[in-house]
Amino acid sequence: MSSPSSPNPYPNYTELKWSRSEKTIARTAIDAALGRELQEAISDTKRMAEQIQKPSELWELEHHLTKRRKEFDRKYSFRGSRLVDVLGRLLHEKRLSEADLQGLDEDKLKSIRSLAQFLREDAA
Repeated sequence: MSSPSSPNPYPNYTELKWSRSEKTIARTAIDAALGRELQEAISDTKRMAEQIQKPSELWELEHHLTKRRKEFDRKYSFRGSRLVDVLGRLLHEKRLSEADLQGLDEDKLKSIRSLAQFLREDAA
């Protein structure tokens, strides 16, 4: 347990202040990752649609697409308080690289790397 005078080893990254240029860097990285993942989803959807043989499979595809849209909406949320979460997850999933984050403050990069590392360890 840490004393009140010792620094918090896990600062609350939701309180990080993002400059306009850092938000632009984050938005560019997130949009690029989203574009790549959407292209994958389009390819998967085309493949699934080509295999539809009966009406019930059409509705299964619709259900799948609705579920994916909700996942995308949650995953790619661009709110300042969630940027570390979003970028950390995308870094963990290798949907973006640290080069995509060049220009962010070191404190933010440290938090993003830390979250990506945590997710790697949690998945193992």
